[in-house]
Amino acid sequence: MSRRATARLFVAAEVPGSAREQLAGWARSAASAVQPAGAPRPMRLLDPENLHLTLCFLGSRPVEEIAAIGSTLSACAADVGELSVGAPLWLPRARPRSLAVAIHDEGGGLADLQAAVTGAIAESTGWEPERRRFRAHVTVARTRGRPAAGFSAGGRAGGGAYLPATPQLRFSAESLTLYRSWLSPAGAAYEVVATCALSPSAP
Repeated sequence: MSRRATARLFVAAEVPGSAREQLAGWARSAASAVQPAGAPRPMRLLDPENLHLTLCFLGSRPVEEIAAIGSTLSACAADVGELSVGAPLWLPRARPRSLAVAIHDEGGGLADLQAAVTGAIAESTGWEPERRRFRAHVTVARTRGRPAAGFSAGGRAGGGAYLPATPQLRFSAESLTLYRSWLSPAGAAYEVVATCALSPSAP
């Protein structure tokens, strides 16, 4: 009996290109503060096109669920209003492997979208969402090998140096996308499976 084919999936809200470029520039500066050139375990910066706001990570799901998951996006795709960039974050807190920036959702629209997406996918597929609270962020870099040591959530880098201030950015998410993630030694590659625009909510 053959194993069921699976796909590693997640849903994200898309960040405008100009904001992605500024965040990628900040990540380069932050990486220099964290580890000097020639460090044995440098950080891997994410390409600007791979910067997004992950709403839910589905993990490995049966390939036959992809169509059902993709069809839920348009039913959830309401405008989330204006978002803004906050402080740097090392994630996860206990054993950091990623550098991210917090995203402020003053109007609550992004949190509402995340709840709608996770609820719709759970209902259509039987997938069980994570119980932890949604924390909006954009990951900009990952550490190589073992978890990063000596980093704190308060923006301080290894060796006691502070990370540079994050850019003062305000933006609106453009679309909602279902991605398939392909893992390799060089890092993950993301394939767009389904996407739809985030349209303004009805008055």
